[in-house]
Amino acid sequence: MTDSVREQAATALAEVAKVTTAVLPEPAGEVVPLEAANPAQAAEIQKRMAEIDMANSQSIIGFGAAAQGELQVISQDMLTGVKNKDVGPAGQALRDIVSTIRGFSGEELGANRARSWWERLTGAATPLAQFIARYEEVQTQIDKITETLLMHEHALLKDIASLDNLYGKSLKFYDELGLYIAAGTAKLAELDGVTIPALEAEVKAAAPDDQVKRAQDLRDLRAARDDLERRVHDLKLTRQVTMQSLPSIRLVQENDKSLVGKINSTLVNTVPLWETQLAQAVTIQRSRDAAEAIKSANDLTNELLTANARNLQEANAVVRTEMERGVFDIEAVKAANASLIATIEDSLRIADEGKARRAAAETELVKMETALRDTLSAARGAALNG
Repeated sequence: MTDSVREQAATALAEVAKVTTAVLPEPAGEVVPLEAANPAQAAEIQKRMAEIDMANSQSIIGFGAAAQGELQVISQDMLTGVKNKDVGPAGQALRDIVSTIRGFSGEELGANRARSWWERLTGAATPLAQFIARYEEVQTQIDKITETLLMHEHALLKDIASLDNLYGKSLKFYDELGLYIAAGTAKLAELDGVTIPALEAEVKAAAPDDQVKRAQDLRDLRAARDDLERRVHDLKLTRQVTMQSLPSIRLVQENDKSLVGKINSTLVNTVPLWETQLAQAVTIQRSRDAAEAIKSANDLTNELLTANARNLQEANAVVRTEMERGVFDIEAVKAANASLIATIEDSLRIADEGKARRAAAETELVKMETALRDTLSAARGAALNG
């Protein structure tokens, strides 16, 4: 891994910790009615009640429309976010790392193996030279893959921040709908308890010539009242849909956060560890070559020495034997390599499972939306038949 990528990965740790520990606020529960609202809420509810003009049908039809119109924009943004959360590119980069490590066979660590007769005949490079060349090739591939992973990590962190903003807008819209519902409910209570009874009394007390006009006014008011009731019901349905969108946004965020964590762990921990072990293997092989060369020189010298020199040769052989007992175990390197591959494959499996769960969640959301529309259509049909 290049120093630049290593520094960027370490710098991203703080941002990863920040997004993974962020706590999103919970939506409010039931709609607070006007009589139970605090002064600030009551003022907001009364402000929205003032938007209702019972003599103007457009006022009733458009009640809460400004806030409700934001639902489509928010929903489209959310769906776009879901579609863009395909973990394929980042997942492919992780798979590339697995393929690269798997392609570097552990058997190649036997760098001092004897060359075959064909290699000696054709003048092929020594096993150590081949090993080092292969190491450099794999290192270049790892550098490119880690840079790609870092790019995906930055993109996902940006998307998580955007989803935080989307969640805040949805929650604000959810609360705004609650105020409109409370205002509409309070207006209905006022009509049922005060306005309509008062107009009914006026109809009864009106002169015969004026009674017909008063009765028509009463019918118009009752019709407008029913329109307002249906409008409030629509707002309640919209609020329910909005409430369902909030956990959907969280689901997308959790998937992104999980993938970001895996990418950062790979960049900060897994890849450097693998590179360190591989570099140690190269160094050990070079040291062993040097030791073999020294041993050959000592053997040649010892042949020319006297009996004391031969005794010294034996003692030196014992010392050299003990010194050379610290050579690494190829099986340990294989086991470490297999464990590393299993760890990365496990992260891929979890990412694939997360993708499947998101697809299932989208299917369930579509089913719930269809059920709501069918229920609403049935309710409207029943109202029209009634």
